[in-house]
Amino acid sequence: MGRHFTVTKLRSMYVDAEKRGAQWAEKEDPRITRVGHFIRKTRIDELPQLVAVLKGEMSLIGPRPERPAFTEQFSHEYPGFEQRLRIKPGLSGYAQVHGGYDIDPGEKAKLDRYYIENFGPMMDLGIFFETIKTVFTGEGAR
Repeated sequence: MGRHFTVTKLRSMYVDAEKRGAQWAEKEDPRITRVGHFIRKTRIDELPQLVAVLKGEMSLIGPRPERPAFTEQFSHEYPGFEQRLRIKPGLSGYAQVHGGYDIDPGEKAKLDRYYIENFGPMMDLGIFFETIKTVFTGEGAR
């Protein structure tokens, strides 16, 4: 909802991975360590975010939080991207289970806006089960 908070994740990349600035992970990203590939595939790197859920900063389901620099950049490149900030971010979201890393930020924003306009208990339950499936299959991990 536009408020800044700290997202904690387990390190999956080399220490100097962003020495040239923030960047999105790529397919076959060379910055990811060998152990990092495993923790990303199993989504273990997301587990520390449960603390943010318990603190009320995030929900289980909602648009994934984005770094402020990316939100600002993508809001200029993809009008409406900032609309994702209208609701509390989630540990998993509609865009993650219906596109994951294979979609661009504009498509991600469209999927998140669809969620914001249509969310409810049944949709959240569906996303929850899709998330479980994704964790067990490793689909879409980078």
